[in-house]
Amino acid sequence: MIYKEIILLSESNFKLLCKISFSKLLTDLLKRKDALRMYYNILKLLKEGFNDNKGWKKTWQNPEIKKKYDVIIIGGGGHGLATAFYLAKEFNIKNIAVLEKKWIGGGNVGRNTTIIRSNYLLNENEAFYEFSLKLWETLEKQINYNAMVSQRGVLNVFHSDAQRDSFVRRGNSMIINGADAELYDVNKIKSIYPFLDYNNARFPIKGGLFQKRGGTVRHDAVAWGYAHGADELGVDIIQNCEVTGFKFKYGTCVGVKTSKGDILANKIGCAVAGSTSVLMSKANMNLPLESHVLQAFVSESLKPLIPGVITFGAGHFYISQSDKGGLVFGGDIDGYNSYAQRGGMDMLEDVCEGGLALMPTIGKARLLRMWGGIMDMSMDGSPIIDRTHIKGLYLNAGWCYGGFKATPASGWCFAHLLAKGYSHSLSENFQLDRFKNGYMIDEKGQGAQPNLH
Repeated sequence: MIYKEIILLSESNFKLLCKISFSKLLTDLLKRKDALRMYYNILKLLKEGFNDNKGWKKTWQNPEIKKKYDVIIIGGGGHGLATAFYLAKEFNIKNIAVLEKKWIGGGNVGRNTTIIRSNYLLNENEAFYEFSLKLWETLEKQINYNAMVSQRGVLNVFHSDAQRDSFVRRGNSMIINGADAELYDVNKIKSIYPFLDYNNARFPIKGGLFQKRGGTVRHDAVAWGYAHGADELGVDIIQNCEVTGFKFKYGTCVGVKTSKGDILANKIGCAVAGSTSVLMSKANMNLPLESHVLQAFVSESLKPLIPGVITFGAGHFYISQSDKGGLVFGGDIDGYNSYAQRGGMDMLEDVCEGGLALMPTIGKARLLRMWGGIMDMSMDGSPIIDRTHIKGLYLNAGWCYGGFKATPASGWCFAHLLAKGYSHSLSENFQLDRFKNGYMIDEKGQGAQPNLH
């Protein structure tokens, strides 16, 4: 076969490539069964380049809704789509529907700050997010989609001896859980990030905790990629289909009511981010969650400036640079309960103050756009992946700030729960009963106050 020859070319005989007819390549490609599928490869790109790109099919289809599914996932964001993908790929459950009230990539996953990392302190969190980071590293091959996974590194700077000791403790916890961590002194940071303010009398930079394997991913491409991968495996992705209620029979949840009619299912998983409280109230559930606005900001496109992700240790400010050149940065939540998609100006000012204190050069960049995502803030700042007290109804919520970087692990563990009926070992501590028994996974040590996490 021609493909075997091409594989050999990369090792030895590059000259053979010239002997292979391009038309023969295309003919052979078209004979293959998977050529009819939306599978991205170099041959497909070459073919469509000579065909004015007229042969591309939709990345995911718009199928007719079935009357009943094995599993319905409510929420077509990163977590919902990842759940559907892993259910189909890892657990061989193919009769799945993902219901999205708007469009794929239009929710929080399209309003995120792109950062991936596993630099946590508590074992429950660190093990989970390290697993997620490992899934990120192979994601593009798994979904056959360019999500722009870029492991540029994440640097958390510190400004005092006490903060240094805290970061050392965190780094040790990371290493114990199999992650990578390095402690940088100020000279090392200066050599890599010369544009930071090292002479700030109030917030002197004394060093930083660096995770080399952390980095950035294009947020909306994650949703599109998981949608593409799930569709390839036979999952029905239904857009503009809002869930308006649940259907019950003898105390068991047997389906959902939607804007496109009733749909039955054996199991229903809810992964709707900041809309969780509203959705679950339709099942008469009152959850330990609050909804808060988290803003993010993007500057004009600039030449490459920031080699990785940087966080400000003296305040809540983080910054990275996207593949398109914009500086992507943000800070704290607004602090009050809200379903607004635009935050308050006082938080914009606070974020800009933190940015200028860390790197004054950011003041020269023009702000291009800003947006607000609605966060599920749990009582201890850690997520919930669990069954509810209603048979057939499952919950994935409470991600606070950490939702995006958790996307692969969240989908994997939620898929495991839906397929097996019991929690994955990595998520068995993220159950609802911890709020009743007092076992809090409180990374910040702030207590049961959601807006402080």
